[in-house]
Amino acid sequence: MTCGIYCRLSKEDKEKFQESESIQNQKTLLSLYAKEHGWDIYNIYWDEDYSGADRTRPQWNNLIRDAKAGCFEVILCKTQSRFTRDMELVEKYIHGLFPLWGIRFVTVVDHADTQLRGNKKARQINGLINEWYLEDLSENIRSVFDMKRKSGQYIGSFPIYGYQKDPKNKNHLIIDPPAAQIVKRIYELCLQGLGKQKIAALLNEQGIPNPTKYKQSKGWNYVNGSCPKTERWNRTTVGRILREQMYTGDLIQGRRKKASYKSPVLLTLPKEDWIIVPHAQEAVIPREVFDQVQDLLNTRTRTGISGSLSPLSGKVICAGCSSVMVKSSCVYKGHRRSYLRCRQHSLNADRCSSHSIRLEQLEQAVEDRIRNLLEEYYHPLTVEEYLKRGSKEDISQEISQIQSRQKRYQKALGEIYLDKSSGVLSQEEFLYLKEQYEQEEKTLSLRLSALVESYKNAPPLRHKEQTLLTWLSQPSLTRELAAKLIDRVEVEEKDPISQTQNIHIYWTV
Repeated sequence: MTCGIYCRLSKEDKEKFQESESIQNQKTLLSLYAKEHGWDIYNIYWDEDYSGADRTRPQWNNLIRDAKAGCFEVILCKTQSRFTRDMELVEKYIHGLFPLWGIRFVTVVDHADTQLRGNKKARQINGLINEWYLEDLSENIRSVFDMKRKSGQYIGSFPIYGYQKDPKNKNHLIIDPPAAQIVKRIYELCLQGLGKQKIAALLNEQGIPNPTKYKQSKGWNYVNGSCPKTERWNRTTVGRILREQMYTGDLIQGRRKKASYKSPVLLTLPKEDWIIVPHAQEAVIPREVFDQVQDLLNTRTRTGISGSLSPLSGKVICAGCSSVMVKSSCVYKGHRRSYLRCRQHSLNADRCSSHSIRLEQLEQAVEDRIRNLLEEYYHPLTVEEYLKRGSKEDISQEISQIQSRQKRYQKALGEIYLDKSSGVLSQEEFLYLKEQYEQEEKTLSLRLSALVESYKNAPPLRHKEQTLLTWLSQPSLTRELAAKLIDRVEVEEKDPISQTQNIHIYWTV
């Protein structure tokens, strides 16, 4: 009789340092067992660093292929769990296909043997126990990972474009200067009014490698799962960067999870279920700039042929029906002129009256209003000097953020004590996490003391003044300036007699 021997060692087995579970010891044990029973060994199949639920194990699949081909009559394993921990596979192969193929399944330690009558129930109980173990292990691993995520530790294989892993702490992200500069530039171009397609085209024209190519150039074994062969920037990549909140310094993890511990399928979770830790790493993009860009992206806009947007695009409303006014153009005396017209009137003249205004005149009127506001709120100090002085509001905000982080670390410390006592965390994992939390808490305490001292001497600065002073030297109306200051512009119908037209600007500050 001929047998095929199968051995398996998982990462969990290695971490427990069980010498008896080593591949070599399994081979020796099973070879001696086969010899004692007078069985010839057709082949020894073995997989290392594979879970018992993994259906992609290369040697395991070779074993199944050879069993189906009739290369041997017996499959010999140390335990049933070495063959599989998946109850579905137990039923499919051990109780289903192996008898049809004339294969006898035998294990040495837990005495499974498909040739013995009455042994099936024992094998099924073993299968259930193995699957329960796998489920418990999966839950414990997920709990540890979630705890690390909640404490601000990055556990991803690769950092997002613009960051790199800290050489001193692999669970902390630091800025990757070359990539971060490109991220900043993308945000600047967006605020200047360029659309995502135009931004992508500019980056491609200048030969800047896209995130996938850049990561691979650094020697990372990175593959873009959604588009593995792409080497050029596209509007999707640019849009993803413009929407990525992690650039503000917030650490965001847990956006997807496995459908089950046995399934490789990943489910996308709603945002309220994400694990977000504010200010976990240095920001690439100031939060204020990020919020501006989100406002722009959330506004329904269209770019022109040049790929640029009007500064007021999506913000001009018809005072008659409250619909967004749409852009149209015509040639007048050899020159092309752009107008904004009521969308509803364009679709059906009965829905609203003919509200329209020349775009150039509207932009000039808005620009004049902004200049008047800047003069009204002008401060004797120069813009640069004034904005260099940290305000009480700024310092107070950072103090609140640090106090919030301290509370999270204190709560996390309590949780790891509970998990250690319940067996979720090993002694080594507990000590490592405890040291990380205490070190971070010490750093936060030092920073908090310095901020409290700075607060005593900081000048007050109202948000409205700060916003306007930032744009004091702005020479003309830009998309960024409009996004910063203007909520919407309402345009009334032109008076047919006086030819005057009222414009109402609603400010964000």
